[in-house]
Amino acid sequence: MSEEILVNVTPQEARVAVIENGVLQEVHIERTRNRGIVGNIYKGKVARILPGMQAAFIDIGQERTAFLHASDMRAAARGGANGGHEAGETPTISELLHDGQELIVQVVKDPLGTKGARLTTHITLPARYLVYMPYTKHIGISQRIEDDGERERLRQVVKSAMEAGDEGGYILRTMAGAVTDDELKADIPYLRRTWLALQESIKTAPAGSLLHEDLSLPLRCMRDLMVDSIEKVRIDSRETYQKAIEFARAFMPELENRIEYYPGDRPIFDLYSVEDEIKKALERKVPLKSGGYLVFDQTEALTTIDINTGAYVGRKNLEETLFKTNLEATQAVARQLRLRNLGGIVIVDFIDMAEPEHRRQVLRTLEKALARDRVKTHITEMSPLGLVEITRKRTRESLEHILCEPCPVCKGSGALKTATTVCYEIFREILREARQFGAARYLVLASQPVVDMLLDEESVSLLKLQEFIGKPIQLQVEPQYQQEQFDVVLM
Repeated sequence: MSEEILVNVTPQEARVAVIENGVLQEVHIERTRNRGIVGNIYKGKVARILPGMQAAFIDIGQERTAFLHASDMRAAARGGANGGHEAGETPTISELLHDGQELIVQVVKDPLGTKGARLTTHITLPARYLVYMPYTKHIGISQRIEDDGERERLRQVVKSAMEAGDEGGYILRTMAGAVTDDELKADIPYLRRTWLALQESIKTAPAGSLLHEDLSLPLRCMRDLMVDSIEKVRIDSRETYQKAIEFARAFMPELENRIEYYPGDRPIFDLYSVEDEIKKALERKVPLKSGGYLVFDQTEALTTIDINTGAYVGRKNLEETLFKTNLEATQAVARQLRLRNLGGIVIVDFIDMAEPEHRRQVLRTLEKALARDRVKTHITEMSPLGLVEITRKRTRESLEHILCEPCPVCKGSGALKTATTVCYEIFREILREARQFGAARYLVLASQPVVDMLLDEESVSLLKLQEFIGKPIQLQVEPQYQQEQFDVVLM
């Protein structure tokens, strides 16, 4: 499997696309005016305690206060004691914090919708192969490194590299598997220097200050996404290319020869039709090669994915047709989750299959497809109705929320009142005002489709209403009005 990373940089935004075998799998977008803040470390100040939620709102200098739950606080941030509580028992938020208290926090989730950022006091600093945890002695290893011998080797390498009296612990990332001892050890001095510089900032910075900012999107993707299967990183900005080369020389020299500057006149995202794929990822309907299709509905609570056979009629029998459509859909579902960056609860409605073996194979195929996702996912067994529940960790906005906003006409509902419905609302409003107020005549201001219907299909009803109230009703088109908008003016 060949993979490439394409980086498109403009003064307004940076975009990174992950391509596998010529097909877009992931897209990451960071806008200059609205950079993500996950990984940033702040000196925060308690703005409000929420005893009922066991949480607090923390002022970190952002537009919205951030959210910190009691379970996301380490012991030292709680004053070093449990206040008489049993081991493993979390004290109440009122015992942990007080209004105006200052504390060091790190963002683990970007602000989503109307919610502020999610915080923790368990500070971590990531590098190429290691994640440094200054407040714990633990040495952890990514669960994706499954070989017991390799896990033990990595643990011993890190232990031997830690100096006597060293504070903190480490987590070995997935990319640490199969790298040399020297490559692993090289991360430790960098992380130590970063932590020492951060400690100096903590001493002098006022509350609400940014103490440590994560890397820009292009460099962050190089750090987090670069694996052995990535053959090339193509960057269309010379300035960003130079920064990437310097970053690679300092932290991942073996990857320097994979980084290329793209000077072509043709936009880099047009090389693999990335722009077209992004447009398709914003659509509700996703076609399958067989003729079937998926339908995505993203709501505040969850995302639903409905699978349909569409134009696919199969060759043998109905059960085989349904089975093959569901199998093809598993790959499309896994890809769309990554491409659209859908998080939270996802419900997949597979087409009902009678054969238990078919149901088992579809579920196993879906699990295998999701296993390649860089974001943590969890999948449940298929219900008797053919529903599969997936939870996918949400750390940033979905592609739709980044690129789109709710429709100003339907307010995000996806539906509009028909012209007929609006006509009947106008009739009721005229009757209501005729009973309450005396007027010589009435002027109705409405959109063109509504006025057309009042003059055509509803003309008899309009005439009867005029006779009933004994007053003339005039109509006027307002070009700026949407279909649901109208006004009844007393003249």
